[in-house]
Amino acid sequence: MKTAITLVLGAFLLATPSFAQERDGPLNNGEGGASDLEEGMDLLSEGARRLLEGLVGEAEPRMRELADALRDFDFDQLNIDDLSAYHPPERLPNGDIIIRRKRPADDPAPMDDEIEI
Repeated sequence: MKTAITLVLGAFLLATPSFAQERDGPLNNGEGGASDLEEGMDLLSEGARRLLEGLVGEAEPRMRELADALRDFDFDQLNIDDLSAYHPPERLPNGDIIIRRKRPADDPAPMDDEIEI
């Protein structure tokens, strides 16, 4: 994933024009240098477009698989009625993550008989 991001960033940097000091030379004296520069920019933008199309083409099948898996997933198994009944998750110093209820769950009915031990 980092490689793909690096390639996309590099393509965008190459596709954007760079600014340099003007100097006398074949590009600035009106001898057709501007058309060479425009042609180079067109080639760079075409390369960037092809790179992005390739990346999208590579990621598209995986995204479709994910969408199909989420469509088939049974969210009713989660047994979460209302997320507003819970506090945001907390991370404890030992790394555990807990999610507290905002109001305690209904306590089970107290037992009438004491159990002898």
